[in-house]
Amino acid sequence: MLGAVETFLGSPPADLVRLVAVPVFGWAAYRDIRTRRVPNETWLPLALLGVALLAWETTTGTPGEPFFLSVALSLGLVAPIGYLFYWFGGFGGADAKALVVLAVLFPAYPVYLLPGDALPLYPTYVGVFSLTVLTNTVLVGAAYPLAVATRNAAGGHLGTVMFFGKPVRVADLPTEHGSLLETPGGFTRRGLDLDALRMYLRWRGCSLADLRDDPERYRDPDSLPAHPSPPGDGAVGRDAGDGASGGPDAESVADGTDVAADGDRDPLDPDPDDEWGAQAFLDDIEGDAYGTTPEKLRTGLAVVSGAETVWISPGLPFIVPMFVGLLVSLVYGDVLVRLIAVVT
Repeated sequence: MLGAVETFLGSPPADLVRLVAVPVFGWAAYRDIRTRRVPNETWLPLALLGVALLAWETTTGTPGEPFFLSVALSLGLVAPIGYLFYWFGGFGGADAKALVVLAVLFPAYPVYLLPGDALPLYPTYVGVFSLTVLTNTVLVGAAYPLAVATRNAAGGHLGTVMFFGKPVRVADLPTEHGSLLETPGGFTRRGLDLDALRMYLRWRGCSLADLRDDPERYRDPDSLPAHPSPPGDGAVGRDAGDGASGGPDAESVADGTDVAADGDRDPLDPDPDDEWGAQAFLDDIEGDAYGTTPEKLRTGLAVVSGAETVWISPGLPFIVPMFVGLLVSLVYGDVLVRLIAVVT
């Protein structure tokens, strides 16, 4: 055992330092599951560490052309992929930053020595490790719909929606993540984001139970408070059990969705035709509330005000499969390349 440890510690020092990313990504994955929020300050230290390690390897070692090619492809291809996916709405901000960090921290394949072998077991010919992590992440994520469908089938919930949604009690929505998959007329893939629902409830200073008890009252825009409460960023927090209003946390303020104090604001002047005050809400917060439109908000409120159970898309916290993909990559290597090699 001691000999194996000594062999492992004989791995390239820069690659040993890179392993600090593993517990950080593990913690970020945990946060992503619990809150769908990862603090911005998580990523900058890892990015700076990656830059420092690249400078160290370049100035103290004798890296050849393959190393520089891997760095160029990682920074020029993988890092922009994270930005583009964020730009087109496929990634959240934390997901994009995590991928950029991997591109900087792991451009080339690391080497971890074992007695008689080395990890990763199956590196690729191109040698861009961040690309391997990305492809492994996609493969792990692809298994998610199958897991969701299996769970739904076991519960007797069959149909197309079983592959990308789950049924939940409306009363539990304040502590759920994802978006509605239902409208009054059927299913949709672009329903109301539950974070936006929490923002709206906190802005109005009411709970979901209040709204369900008297939906006609809350549908009337004249019921809007003159000075709404800060909506925060919609994160599940200490007040999320009933969806009531509450002060924003640090992340809410950083998100830019908070509003000024009552004394600094003009009272609302609701439009009598603005059902639920949806347009007033979006105008007042001066944001889009996760892509929410007035019509999407009205449709979602119509559903949750009357239904007992709804289908929601739980969403896949992308940092979770990214963390698993990183572990698989460090130990095994590129799963996709190996599968292609086996098939062909």
